[in-house]
Amino acid sequence: MQRVQQLRPLLPKGHVTYYKDQLLIVKGEKQFLFDSNGKKYLDFFGGIVTVSVGHCHPKVNAALTEQSKKLWHTTSIYHTEPIYEYAQKLLGKFPSKLNTVFFVNSGSEANDLALALARNYTGRFDVISMRNGYHGMTQTVLGATNLGNWKPVFPHGFNIFKSLNADPYRGIFGGSNCRDSPIQVKNRRCGCAPGVCEASEKYVEQFEEMLLHDFSHSSGPAAFLIESIQGVGGTVQYPHGYLKKSYEAVQKRGGIAIADEVQTGFGRLGSHFWGFESQDAMPDMVTMAKGIGNGFPLGAVVTTKEIADSFNKSLYFNTYGGNPLASVVGKAVLEVIEEEKLQENCAVVGDYFLKQLAALDEKAIGDVRGKGLMIGVELIDEQGKPLAAAKTAAIFEDTKNHGLLIGKGGIHGNVLRIKPPMCITKQDVDFAVDIIAKSIKQFK
Repeated sequence: MQRVQQLRPLLPKGHVTYYKDQLLIVKGEKQFLFDSNGKKYLDFFGGIVTVSVGHCHPKVNAALTEQSKKLWHTTSIYHTEPIYEYAQKLLGKFPSKLNTVFFVNSGSEANDLALALARNYTGRFDVISMRNGYHGMTQTVLGATNLGNWKPVFPHGFNIFKSLNADPYRGIFGGSNCRDSPIQVKNRRCGCAPGVCEASEKYVEQFEEMLLHDFSHSSGPAAFLIESIQGVGGTVQYPHGYLKKSYEAVQKRGGIAIADEVQTGFGRLGSHFWGFESQDAMPDMVTMAKGIGNGFPLGAVVTTKEIADSFNKSLYFNTYGGNPLASVVGKAVLEVIEEEKLQENCAVVGDYFLKQLAALDEKAIGDVRGKGLMIGVELIDEQGKPLAAAKTAAIFEDTKNHGLLIGKGGIHGNVLRIKPPMCITKQDVDFAVDIIAKSIKQFK
């Protein structure tokens, strides 16, 4: 670690690292990480929601090793078998309408390409994204990332409009049964009739009003880019039916609905393979990365043949997208999810996890939310306001010191982000909940 500290100035200060006593990680195995001192940690952040099937999974490792002995790279100017085999396997996870895939290398790149496709296909430039959303760090998608602490000072992301964040907990509308989750908002009430979500309808009305005011005299938006559940923004879930109705409002005006599944995809939510499916919504395009490669640089944009073919108007090329190494890794990840029933594990263990967290100190926790193994715990003070950054940081540090690695997010930095590898057990959950409870009790 001493040598790493000596070499640290070689990397920019903007590289975010966690913890006062920073970790030097040297090994990973399933849901565990090991530092340079040999200490073992339960990893409940999975490399920022990226390690899906477990660190160094033997089947994924074997696929990568075997391919590395045969062929690394050619670019798309030549055919290779792995990219076609993987494309067929991946597209089999989608509705038949979504039948064409572009391979890229990251979530930022996937969202950047999706906006280019939408603009090229529609002949329009304006885009809508949601407040509190995160979509990456390229100059184009920075305009769709609506968290102030991620915004640089230079101009970026022109012609991207912001819709109201449909947050049932801190938003202007919300009730006690708004979310597709075993845990609901506890500080709000509603009198919705069966099958009706008044909060959702009000948020959709606001969305329609934005479309009316911002686009009534133009051709309409090229696209609406939205996470199926907000990730960096603090695991915010929308009210029932919001995704479906907001998609349809944009599609009715000739725009493209883009589902950002970079964090929610690949079975993490348990009930469905993709987050948009949990709201019965049908996008025109889906972006994905992170868990797609279990830590290997890989991303994708899946869309219709008609939209994809709009790029025939100009040349498109990606040097590394869909290279043989990435393709065999991606295919192996899908096979492991199926063979080890990891989607089902997310449903069962995630439900158990959420209920255990909801039983913790109500005075310190304002909201427990999420679905499957995409979970957020919002910390509050005695007045119900976001817990001060210093206190949140102390809790965060303490969980690490006791062998648990989690993330944090939300605009105030007071939400514990819990997105572990999908192979964790109820025993792991018990260990984590005990540490979280003790840390909150000590530092709240």
